[in-house]
Amino acid sequence: MGILKAMAEVAKYIPSAPKPTRKVPLGERLVWTALALVIYLLMSHTPLYGVTPQAAPTQFLILQVVFAAHSGTLMELGIGPIVTAGLIMQILAGAKLINLDLSDPEGRKIFTGAQKTLALILAAIQAAMYVLACRYWSFAGNPITYCAAGWNIRVAVALQLFIASLFVMMLDEMIQKGWGLGSGVSLFILAGVATTIFWNIFSPLKIGNEYIGLVPHAISVVASNGDVSSIMVRSGGRDLVGLISTFIIAVILIYLSSIRVEIPITSPKLYTIKSKVPLQFLYVTNIPILFIGILYSNIIVFATLMRTYLSGIVPRNIVDMLVKYDENGHVVGGVAYYLSSPQGLLSAISDPMHLVIYSVLVIVLAVVFGLLWVEVAGLNPSTQAQQLIDSGFEVPGFRRNPKILEQVLAKYIYPLTILSSIIVALIAIVADVLGAYGSGTGLLLAIGILQQYYALIAYERTLEAYPLLRRLVGE
Repeated sequence: MGILKAMAEVAKYIPSAPKPTRKVPLGERLVWTALALVIYLLMSHTPLYGVTPQAAPTQFLILQVVFAAHSGTLMELGIGPIVTAGLIMQILAGAKLINLDLSDPEGRKIFTGAQKTLALILAAIQAAMYVLACRYWSFAGNPITYCAAGWNIRVAVALQLFIASLFVMMLDEMIQKGWGLGSGVSLFILAGVATTIFWNIFSPLKIGNEYIGLVPHAISVVASNGDVSSIMVRSGGRDLVGLISTFIIAVILIYLSSIRVEIPITSPKLYTIKSKVPLQFLYVTNIPILFIGILYSNIIVFATLMRTYLSGIVPRNIVDMLVKYDENGHVVGGVAYYLSSPQGLLSAISDPMHLVIYSVLVIVLAVVFGLLWVEVAGLNPSTQAQQLIDSGFEVPGFRRNPKILEQVLAKYIYPLTILSSIIVALIAIVADVLGAYGSGTGLLLAIGILQQYYALIAYERTLEAYPLLRRLVGE
């Protein structure tokens, strides 16, 4: 508790956006939201000083989407420190390792301040690890005996990453405090997914002699009377199969996200009033896949650090068990290889063993991470049962006892957790195998965020159209 208060005190000295002194109209909030989005896009296309774009490693797709990160730019870390800090604080709170009453404004204030400080600490650690691992200035396939960049360049890059993360935190706070709509985290994730999809369809850039975007590639093939089958399926994805699968998976996700499993409840004081507790069918959302992405990233970073600084201590075969590179710097073996998804249908067909091991690993890890998340995040049956009891509700036909309610809820929550973890994992696997634009995880996030923004804008417009409702809801 003392550490949390100290971190909350430190947060007071971190630059932040002021809270508006008035109710900001919807139109003005949309303008501020658009301004934050433009700033994020500019930062995501601004190269780091001291790093050539060609030297920047390709970002893992899940991390690029979930963390709104862009390799070699000011958005290298993206919203990673913010998301990671939020996950850590939620886990600590759910596991009762921090004793704070989040329903109390003062407790909530300490929690938010500590989370903000933790995000800044994580940004500093990640920036330091990137430059210590010589991420941008060395060939990853061999033990590194020296770094091509001097310490002045490395410190400059670390400072850029740290300051950019601080700026992203300020943008997120500005939106959340009432200047904009929703949160900066959601906005930047949505922008990242939309940008990925847009460039996969329309990018005029080339890799070798082939256009990246599907539309320019299709025009080029038709104009030159080339192989039309490459429009349907091509190496690396970004083909017609990927585009069609993107729309199909989007429809499936919209349908699944609308499904609820409802548990009937009532109040002993008001027997005539009955209600239901709606549990999302995708109970764990994309959290298991997010943890898999974080695990992959950490394996890459720690293996690179061991190869760089412990090459004389840690045997080479041990490092290769984590990640192994070929002479061109591509991951070709180790745990990291089997946690990385196939890039399109042709890649999956060319290495079926990789596809099988990858699929099994992702499904198993998704279930494990899903069950762990439910337990530590306060989504388990015991916590939910206690919350129902504290709120004065009970399940009809059962005694008002937390243990009994826990047994009833366990019949719903644990099967939902396992089933939703498997479904989310399968969506990610199928999307990556078919080359869906933005990845299955990105589509899941983007669709959920779009639904939230639609509901939020509809709510704000209703309040502006009927001022009396604003007073009724206490705004």
